[in-house]
Amino acid sequence: MTTAIKQSNLSQEQIDRFQKDGFLLVENFFSNEEIDLYSQYVDQAVAYRTADDERPLADKILYEQTFTQCMRLWEDHPDVALFTFHPKLCAAAAALLKIDCVRLWHDQALYKESGGRKTDAHLDFPFWPVDKDDLISAWIPFADVGPGGGVMSYVQGSHRSGVTEFADIGELHDDEMYDILSHPKIKDLPVIPVQAKKGCVIFHHACTVHLADANETAHTRRVFTTAYMADGLRRSIGARVDRYFSLDRDNIIPGELVKGPGHPVAWPRSSEKLPPPPKILGPKTGFGASEADKFQ
Repeated sequence: MTTAIKQSNLSQEQIDRFQKDGFLLVENFFSNEEIDLYSQYVDQAVAYRTADDERPLADKILYEQTFTQCMRLWEDHPDVALFTFHPKLCAAAAALLKIDCVRLWHDQALYKESGGRKTDAHLDFPFWPVDKDDLISAWIPFADVGPGGGVMSYVQGSHRSGVTEFADIGELHDDEMYDILSHPKIKDLPVIPVQAKKGCVIFHHACTVHLADANETAHTRRVFTTAYMADGLRRSIGARVDRYFSLDRDNIIPGELVKGPGHPVAWPRSSEKLPPPPKILGPKTGFGASEADKFQ
């Protein structure tokens, strides 16, 4: 734990603030030079994944109008893996969760096109079929994100509310949309918009309710996110999401530990060598719940 704090360059005050608020903006986490380099890798990966999709935004389903989602980019783009398993980033995840070992849950690009709709208020945990909520996401913009450009907002302290209800994004699961901001335990909590500068990282807990504005600018909001989980989590029994590609691929059944090629240890690592990617790749875009998912 002490080593994770040291390697991440986080202060105890920042860790305490994350524990209290459920999210944390860290300015200048990466240098501009690092972001310029890694953003090229992610841009190239997204271009490859979306090369066959020439649909205009209006022809896409509601979920796809929210953002272009390319998951598990590290698996087929080794340069992106350098970003996903960046030691400082992975150490920060461990430090903020106050645990000694984290595994990768997934990485993904979330590119909100010009004219892209808002991201509906939700929390991540109900989308992810694991037994405990010891997961954290890092939200990394490749350029400044200001008003009208898809700014993220976080419901302060919502991760401590006990609320774990499922709230869909853009009818992904064909559910009736649920306004989680109206929940009795959420409605009076502050909703904090966070403008993001290039080089920053915004961390948030898996049970923190969050949302994003529509992109009213002429440019795509280019963001890379990583999610890490505490080592020792198990696939949920009786989970709402009963199909999940990376778990199904590794034959992880309900009740079993989540580990294997798709969820390698991210921190600490005994070697600078990156973990080998899984041999079976998932859908190029979309949530990709399983090989039968409609986005494949």
